[in-house]
Amino acid sequence: MANKLETISPDHAHRHVLSILVENQYGVLSRIAGMFATRGFNIDSLTVSATEDSTMSRMTIAVHGDSSVISQLQRQLDKFAEVIVIEKFTERQAHISRELMLVKVRHKPTSRTDLLQIASIFKAKSVDMTPSTITFEIVGKENKLSNFLTVLQEESTIIETARSGVVALTRGKSGLRESFLGEVVNQ
Repeated sequence: MANKLETISPDHAHRHVLSILVENQYGVLSRIAGMFATRGFNIDSLTVSATEDSTMSRMTIAVHGDSSVISQLQRQLDKFAEVIVIEKFTERQAHISRELMLVKVRHKPTSRTDLLQIASIFKAKSVDMTPSTITFEIVGKENKLSNFLTVLQEESTIIETARSGVVALTRGKSGLRESFLGEVVNQ
């Protein structure tokens, strides 16, 4: 089928982050997520929130794929009437991306100091502590969070984790909304 996104092997896939400004309307999230599912495309993370303009929301979607598949995905997203503008963040583009993670670990009283020192190295904060558990909050890029988990696993038992998914903004003066308004004015 010509419109169907082809599934690609993970060996040829790269992680891409799409920032999508959408009209703040009922059902937009489910329609866009449904488009991914219908085409057999897995979403690594999806974050949606209101923006500074109450009529718009920002969706940040992290996906794996090669450039041609991502371009096709962007064309499919552009077909939605509620999609205002899409920006693809690349490694070469100046942008800021972060993710939040909470991780609860089981520990022995003798290892508590070591765990707090590890957290300090990663700039994680202890946000809850009981005699047998510590919950850490850490913010950073995906690899920083993954490395933190790896080190924690060596020192303790991880009980559970919760990750927010990536959020991203371009660096500099203008934002996604201004980029869109500039395109509209120049047409």
